[in-house]
Amino acid sequence: MLVLTRKAAETIQIGDHIVIKVIKTGSGSVKIGIDAPDEVRVIRGELLEAATGGTPDASPTTNWVYGGVQSDQFPHVA
Repeated sequence: MLVLTRKAAETIQIGDHIVIKVIKTGSGSVKIGIDAPDEVRVIRGELLEAATGGTPDASPTTNWVYGGVQSDQFPHVA
C-alpha cells in the first residue's frame, strides 16, 4: 500500500485517466473528489462490504442498493 500525505487542493494521479483531489480536510475527516472515466466504478467501501456480505474481494453485483440509495457507476456515487 502506498501512503501519501496531501494538503487541500493537492491531487494524486492514478494511471492516465483517474485524478483524486483533496477538497477539504477537517478534524478526523477528509473530503475528496474523484475524476474518472464513466466506465470506472467508484464506490464507497462500506457499500462494497454490504453488497458482498463483508467480503471486499467478492464479485460485485450489477447495481448497488444500500439504504435506499443506488450507485452503479461514476459519476453517480452513493
